[in-house]
Amino acid sequence: MIENRSSPAALVIPVLSYEDVDEASRWLCETFGFRERLRVGDHRIQLHVGEGGGAVILTQRPTSQGPHSCHSVHIRVSDANSHYERAKRHGAHVTRPPESFPFGERQYSIEDPGGHIWTFSQSIADVAPEDWGGTAVDLE
Repeated sequence: MIENRSSPAALVIPVLSYEDVDEASRWLCETFGFRERLRVGDHRIQLHVGEGGGAVILTQRPTSQGPHSCHSVHIRVSDANSHYERAKRHGAHVTRPPESFPFGERQYSIEDPGGHIWTFSQSIADVAPEDWGGTAVDLE
């Protein structure tokens, strides 16, 4: 896999939504010793988790609350297109087809039978967060 400064290196990344991402980040960092990695505006923060390369992403809670809108799972894959094709062959409910983003990731999302959202992401370029509007805090 390509390394991308705009994406955590962890393979499985929980995505948790909060009404106030700043407050949530502050609490998680103070309480659990997590560290901020990257900020995107006032709606998204990536955190370092533990010493083993773990990560969590905090997002602004959506205004349209579905049963599982407070969490999702972000998975890094080596080939988003072939992963997407496999998921489609097995009847996955696609909520967003593969798309390339300016932050150097190609992603697609599905909803599983329990209503949980899974986003699969392939790093396609190493992009500095500042190049697309992010703010690097601690990329190590």
